[in-house]
Amino acid sequence: MPRTIPFPSKLGFGSRLNRRVAACHLAAFGREFHRRSWALGTSGNYSAVLSRNPLHLLITSSGLDKSTLTERGFLEIDAQGDILAGKGKPSAETALHLTVARMRETAGCILHTHSVWNTLLSEQYAGQGGFAVSGYEMLKGLEGVRSHKHREWLPIFANDQDLPALARKVAVELEHDTAAHGFLIAGHGLYTWGEDLAQARRHVEILEFLFEVVGRREFGSRKLPVTEGT
Repeated sequence: MPRTIPFPSKLGFGSRLNRRVAACHLAAFGREFHRRSWALGTSGNYSAVLSRNPLHLLITSSGLDKSTLTERGFLEIDAQGDILAGKGKPSAETALHLTVARMRETAGCILHTHSVWNTLLSEQYAGQGGFAVSGYEMLKGLEGVRSHKHREWLPIFANDQDLPALARKVAVELEHDTAAHGFLIAGHGLYTWGEDLAQARRHVEILEFLFEVVGRREFGSRKLPVTEGT
């Protein structure tokens, strides 16, 4: 796979070739995230913006094992989440992808991971509505960040099977916090995005690194409870 591929590309939005290129890269991300324990089993979902007006997304079909994800595991959907092309059904969290695409007009790719560290931290700080990360050089890997002194706020939303209601809460937060690079769902996982596929993948990598650092700092020195008989 090339190191970077601009997306949206110079190819016409919605062209068959454009969809295939995006699907190949997103599938490769899914397999990579599985190898790195960021999307085990069928967890996680990924999308790319194919067009803005009208809004069309390429998104993972639901229920696919990310270790074997291929370009055939993607659907093209419209702004209502209705299928325009492909087989299967859209991810149950399609509403969140559409919300991010609407609220971040420069977003070309949206990625969702389920790592151990983002799950633990999202539970740990759910009651506070989020947590901040600051002081780490790796923060400069987030688009627009120029200093390790940057304070990155990660909002956390309570998990909710009513996805339209959850999407409305996310929309309010993203309208308020225009600098956010991602958000967490408690006990669930991370959503982040980028102007193109490469930037979105980089944001996953940076944020997952930071989650592990914070998680090891927060939980690493704690003794696990001793089970009777061990």
